[in-house]
Amino acid sequence: MSSIVSQEMIDSAIDWADGLGLIGLAILSSTEAALQPIPPDPLVWNMVLDADSGMGIMAVVAVAVFSSVMGAIGGYAIGMYAGGWLLERLVSDSNIKRLSVLMERYGAAGIFIAAVSPIPYKALAWIAGAGRMDLRVFIAAGIFGRGIRFGIPGFLLGVYGESIIESLNWINFSIMALAGLMFVIPVTRWWVSLLDE
Repeated sequence: MSSIVSQEMIDSAIDWADGLGLIGLAILSSTEAALQPIPPDPLVWNMVLDADSGMGIMAVVAVAVFSSVMGAIGGYAIGMYAGGWLLERLVSDSNIKRLSVLMERYGAAGIFIAAVSPIPYKALAWIAGAGRMDLRVFIAAGIFGRGIRFGIPGFLLGVYGESIIESLNWINFSIMALAGLMFVIPVTRWWVSLLDE
């Protein structure tokens, strides 16, 4: 879904939200989990780097996690009332089928996978709502998944800060890129093969 939005629009939205502080983060995180395609991750990273204490970092991560889950509950409600119509217009047929297989086969684990990964969390929230998934399980999986997605980078950036960015010379970057590929390639193959299983 993010391919329909230019990098300039993403940067503008993140700058706008950053200007509002935690309220902007809450708006961006909640709307991304329900409707819009601009991820809050870069804003979370910037705000963690700008935080002046451990409590500040925890506040950023907590706002990102809980506002994202609240937005996903909104997405769940959208799915209950307009799921089929919305999915048909905004998500490709193949991805709808994959998301449906993910929900049917993995249930709460599927929500967790979408909450942690780049798989469209909002679309899975719509499908969960349309299928009347147990809302408590949906919320618990979302909190756990989003906690990992925002918490781990928040912790690493909070502990190591700018030194992580400064240490990204070409050797470290190459190692990280290879490690990322070792994770992304199997996950991508698994995602594509969901329709074949």
